[in-house]
Amino acid sequence: MSDLILDVQNLQLHFSQRSGIFGRERAVVRAVDNVSFQLRAGETLGLVGESGCGKSSLGKAILNLHRPTNGSVIYQGKDIAGLTDRAMREYRRSLQIIFQDPFESLNSRHTVSAILEEPLLIHGIGDRESRRKRVEALLDMVGLPSSASSKYPHEFSGGQRQRIGIARAIALKPKVLICDEAVSALDVSVQAQILNLLLDIQRELHLSMLFISHDLGVVRHMSDRIAVMYLGQIVEIGDAQAIYQQARHPYTQGLLAAIPKIGRLPEETSQIGGDIPSPMAPPSGCRFHTRCAYAQQKCKAEVPSLTAKDDRHFTACHFWEELTPSA
Repeated sequence: MSDLILDVQNLQLHFSQRSGIFGRERAVVRAVDNVSFQLRAGETLGLVGESGCGKSSLGKAILNLHRPTNGSVIYQGKDIAGLTDRAMREYRRSLQIIFQDPFESLNSRHTVSAILEEPLLIHGIGDRESRRKRVEALLDMVGLPSSASSKYPHEFSGGQRQRIGIARAIALKPKVLICDEAVSALDVSVQAQILNLLLDIQRELHLSMLFISHDLGVVRHMSDRIAVMYLGQIVEIGDAQAIYQQARHPYTQGLLAAIPKIGRLPEETSQIGGDIPSPMAPPSGCRFHTRCAYAQQKCKAEVPSLTAKDDRHFTACHFWEELTPSA
């Protein structure tokens, strides 16, 4: 039996948006454009890229919070586009999300107990006593005392609020957890605690995770495989170790070169030049060619496909073999 749990095929998410001086023109925002990947049971796929590249939009499209324009999201062998209302309810129970801002994502007028009970009530799970015990168990799993159940979100630190958000996300015992910049709003000292908590919970519940972040250092700590996203498209995907040790795409190489390192001065850290083009008017050919130091005429004219020497490391670059350093 295959351990494949999620299969995303040629997914597109386009938005219509007014543009022009008086908003009379309509433009299409290509937030996600022909994205494909697979997620297996117990695996963590890191999804990385600069802000605005479509990572969060992709996560919401998978959850069907935004209806995809085209393509398929296949969960455990079934295309979610064909699910009945009841089946979609079960699908959303099986996939949960942890948001970036732990304060904005929690209802400030509800106690922690009410926040954690809400998904159980929505899905008709248990009686009052069993839900109370479930809340206590959830708080214990995320390292909070049972006394936290009667308090309100504003009474907690940012890290504690994110623990509450994690507890809410696992309340329904999901199979897939989407972490959307789950630690980017936290202090560095707290980030490691939350990341390690997520790893512990993943092992205990055998969760699959889609870990979305702009921070390659954080993604490396969490991921089995990594997908690099640029302007709505995946430009490189492979095992985490291969991505870090032998990145093939110039964009991935640029992101790695920009990671601060001990002993390196800030001015010695490389930065990718230029700005991300608008997703309303993406460049022709390779979308990265306007910022790529190695771009040639072919890059401007032809869209590169994801190719590989093996079946585990794919790169969308016409000249990746010439640019890849020897292992």
